[in-house]
Parts: sequence; C-alpha cells; structure tokens
Amino acid sequence: MCGICGIINLHPSQPVNQQTLLDMTASMTHRGPDEEGTYYCHQAGLGSRRLSIIDLVSGRQPITNEDETLWIVFNGEIYNYRELRAYLQKRGHQFRTQTDTETILHLYEEFGVECFEKLNGIFAIAIWDIPNQQATLARDRMGVKPLYYSMSGGQLVFGSEMKVLLANPQVKREIDPIALNEYLSFEYVPTPRTILRNIYRLDAGCYLRYDQSGLCTQPYWKLSLERSENRPPVDWRDFADGLYQTLKESVRSELVSDVPVGVLLSGGIDSSTVTAFMVDLYPGTVDSFSISFEEESFDESRYARLASCHLGTRHHELTLTSKTAASMVADITNYLDEPFGDSSLIPTYLLSQFARQQVKVVLGGDGGDELFAGYPTLKAHRMIELYERLVPWTVRAKLAPKISSRLPVSFSNISLDFKIRRFLAGRGVSLQERHHRWLGSFFDEEKQLLLQDWLKPVLRDTYTRAYQHEQESKVRTPLNAILYSDMKLYLEGDILFKVDRASMANSLEVRVPLLNPLVVEFANALPLDLKLHNLTGKYLLKKCMTGKLPRAIINRPKKGFNMPVAQWLTTELRQLMLDMFSEEMVNRQGLFNYPYIKSLIDDHLTHRRDNRKLLWTLLVFQLWHNRYIS
Repeated sequence: MCGICGIINLHPSQPVNQQTLLDMTASMTHRGPDEEGTYYCHQAGLGSRRLSIIDLVSGRQPITNEDETLWIVFNGEIYNYRELRAYLQKRGHQFRTQTDTETILHLYEEFGVECFEKLNGIFAIAIWDIPNQQATLARDRMGVKPLYYSMSGGQLVFGSEMKVLLANPQVKREIDPIALNEYLSFEYVPTPRTILRNIYRLDAGCYLRYDQSGLCTQPYWKLSLERSENRPPVDWRDFADGLYQTLKESVRSELVSDVPVGVLLSGGIDSSTVTAFMVDLYPGTVDSFSISFEEESFDESRYARLASCHLGTRHHELTLTSKTAASMVADITNYLDEPFGDSSLIPTYLLSQFARQQVKVVLGGDGGDELFAGYPTLKAHRMIELYERLVPWTVRAKLAPKISSRLPVSFSNISLDFKIRRFLAGRGVSLQERHHRWLGSFFDEEKQLLLQDWLKPVLRDTYTRAYQHEQESKVRTPLNAILYSDMKLYLEGDILFKVDRASMANSLEVRVPLLNPLVVEFANALPLDLKLHNLTGKYLLKKCMTGKLPRAIINRPKKGFNMPVAQWLTTELRQLMLDMFSEEMVNRQGLFNYPYIKSLIDDHLTHRRDNRKLLWTLLVFQLWHNRYIS
C-alpha cells in the first residue's frame, strides 16, 4: 500500500522538473512512511511512498521490467498476484522481487491494457512506457483507491491525493462552481469532478492513456445489475450457500500479507460477517478494533463487544469523548484536501489511529449496504410510494407539513423529528432527487438563498451525475437504479473516500472483502427481492449468516457512524463556527449570502431548527477554503 504520483511531459523542449517531483512525493509521506522512491528521465517522473505489506525487503518502487523499458508505481494490493505470477513465469517473464507490483508490470507486457481486467484487488496504477512514450493510469473496479490527474502547463500531473497535485506549481487553484454546487447537495463532489477546475478523479473501473495523440479514458470493466432483473422468482435457499462460499473465498484471498492483519468491528452485520470468516481462516487470534461514544444515542459499542465475544477475537475498544472529537475539527484539513461533509470521517480517523498502534493492515465491512440494500432510504422509497397512494392529498400537502414544522427539535442521533422532515422532503420530486435529498445536505431551494446571484445558474446541474448513472444502469426497476447510483456515487464519493483518507493519514491499509470482485459480481446478479425483501434489507445476507452470528446482530437496525454535530455547534464548535462564518470572511469569499448563513446559525443556536447538516457542510468548506484557497 502506497501513495503514487508522477509528471509526464511529452514536449522535448520542456523536461520534467525533478524538484517538483520530489515535492509531490514528499507531500504524501503519510501514505507510505516506510520508503520513498522516484524514477526520473527527461520526459517522465514517477514517485512513490511505500507502506510495506508484501515483500518487505525488495519491494521498493518504482519497479521496472527486465530491459527497463517499462516503469510502474502502484498503490493497493493484488490478491491473486501469486497465481498471475506463476502464469507469467511459465510465459518466460523474469522476476526480481516477490511483489504484486512487479506482477502487474509483467502482466501489462503480456496483455496491454487488458491486464487490468485480470486483477483481483484494490489499486491505482501508473505505467510509463519508454519506447512508445506513453503513460497509462488505471483504477480498481469500485474505486477503493483514489487517483487524481490534471493537464496543467502542457503536462500530465497525477497523484493519490489532490494535495499531491497542488504541490506542483503548474496546477492552479480555482474553484469549479458546478462542483461547489454538487458538494453543497451531496456533501462530496462526485467523480470525475473535484472541487477545483481542471483537476479530476479517474473513474472507477477505467484506465487513462496519454501519448502524442492526446489523452483519453476508457472503461475496462462496467458495473451491471441487468442480470438481477432477468431471473425468475427464486427461493433464498438457492443462493445462500453460494453467497457463503463467495464471502469465504473473498476474505481468504484478502488475508495475503507479510505483516499481521486485524479487523475493524463495528458490530453491524457487514463487519461481523467479515470478522466471522476471518476468525475461521486467519492463522492465530484475530485482533478487532472498535470505538465507543460518550453520547448514548450515538454509542453502539455493545454490539461490537457481543460480536467479539461470540467469535472469539482479541478486542480493543477506544472510548471517544465529545471533547476529543470536536477538538480535531479545526485541523480537519490536515488530512482533507477537498471539502467533505460526512462527519463520520472523525471517528473513522480516530479508529484508524487506534488500530495502527497494533497492526498495519485491517479488513473492514464497507460495501455491504450498497451491494445488499442495507440503507434505510431504500425502505423509505417503498414507504413513500404507499404514502403518496394511500394518504389523501390534503393531508400530504397541508396537514403533514404543518405537523412536522411544529415537532420539537431534538439534537440526538437521527431523531424522530429529523426523520419525519427528511421523509417529507422527498415528496413531489424525481426518484434520484428524492434519494439524494435524503442522503445529502442542501436542497436547491436552500441554495437559492445561500448562493450569490452569479453562481445560481449552476443549480440546473445539481443531480446531472445521478441522472446519467440512472441512464447508464439500463435497469427497469427503480430501486435497482438507486442501488446502481449508490455504488457509483455515495460508495465511491463518500464511504471509500472517507476510509482511504482517514486510514492513510495514519499509514493504515484497509481492505474491503465485501467489494472483492467475486462478491460484487455475485451480489449484482441477485434478484432484488433477495436484497430488499418487503421492508427487510440485506435479506439473503442475514439468512446466510443465521447461526454464525448472534441474532441480535443480524436483526439490529441500521445506524450510521455519526457524530453529535448538532450539539457541538452549540458548544465546543460554536466559536469556530462563528469565526468561519464571520461577515467579513463570507463577503471576502464572494460565494455565499451572509444574511442567510446568519439565519441558519441563529435558528440552530436557539433550537428553532436543527440545521446540523447545512452548517456542518458549510463549516468544512470554510475550513478547506481557508487553507487551500484563501
């Protein structure tokens, strides 16, 4: 696991600046504290920071092939590299190391860009082909590992984080208004955009080619749910054993490592499933890690302890106080180079820091909600259809909004008033808009009040990416379109971004067995009814794990990894919020209308409204803007 970067300049009269390459490499030391390596020639430079997991002695990057015509830097892990290596050796390839990195390079020699289809793993790859004066970048199927790029100053600049590109003086810092609009609604900027113009993320499952003919991107793999709609009605028993064996093989393959491996155990069914298989397969006692919270409505540590006790892990628990977590907020941009509005980044960071004291590698349970329909919003889509059909129009249009506006405001975790107001906000809009209203932050009507006039034309683009993904999904069932959208947007833009930044800031590798290609292909071919059965999410997964996990964990309600942001904004973070939203700062930025922000603050501080999502989304943006733009 590493951080990678590079500069490719194909103009003979403009050699790559070696010092800039070193600066870019140094900016991501946290991603790989064990080793630094660079390759440099007139037209190309590659940089790597390495976190040593496989072949601790001879695995330094960049790595070259036998005749030094190809060079590679690589961030990630390839779980089937040993099988691929054996095949390549039979084909006559000579290996100098025991790494998965070198296997990728020889596979590229053998198959060209088709090699990426054969990799089972998480990866961001860059290959420099000297004879063809050609650079190739690639990213794993689900987007677990990040990869940013920009065409700046006539050169291709790329890296594992946006701050790596910003260490290159050729890369400009100019906010993209469309991306700002998307961030305010989604709480992240959907790929391929980033918050800055002319800096992009490579799409998951795609490769990029750059040579004298220009730059182009192509998919090498496409997400598909079409098979799930072309199967006759089935019984869960027909698929339970297949899912069990697929999960087992996925966990087994992802335990490959030359250092100890632990597991992040929240006590939810996803992380508990991964832990259960790991306990069976791992040679030794499994170390599990979780976090507990002071605030009772946010704390679910009892489930992690229950899972650990049942499965027999050596459990480590960190108790997180509100004061400790809130104290991190002012420094949040130390590990965020883009605005990111999901407050669970903070406990994820602290959990990663805690686990890193014991291990370098952990397995996590991310991806289960997207693959197996675990989010409450999916049930809410079914419920709102019934609501629209069965409840009289006068009640829906007049009485319900009045009642919801008079509900007492609570700052507890996902309180009743919060859920009712969110549910009603999904009325009268398209499926995609409804879904992202429920998940995200600002609605367009709120941004009309927030944004200055010159920015308002971008509001027409708010949900464009969601509609594009709905079209490309080629599914007929609305909830399948939502699952597809979640995998392309929320999973990659929020969940995987959060885990990568929080873990790599602490030099910890997180692997995600539920997003192994074996599991993804199996899950995406399942009929929808085996995922969301009436109002029961993760139906087949729950059936599959019955008897292997405690019933209390299988049947526990879904609850996010949230933080008491609403309360923080009235206590520990009050002064920081007032400073970041000062009239002088807001007016100097020229993006937002100060009177509207002041009304959000006043209503929240007096408990007239719970504006936690809006204020937190804005606060993180202000902190980011203050560091990277101002």
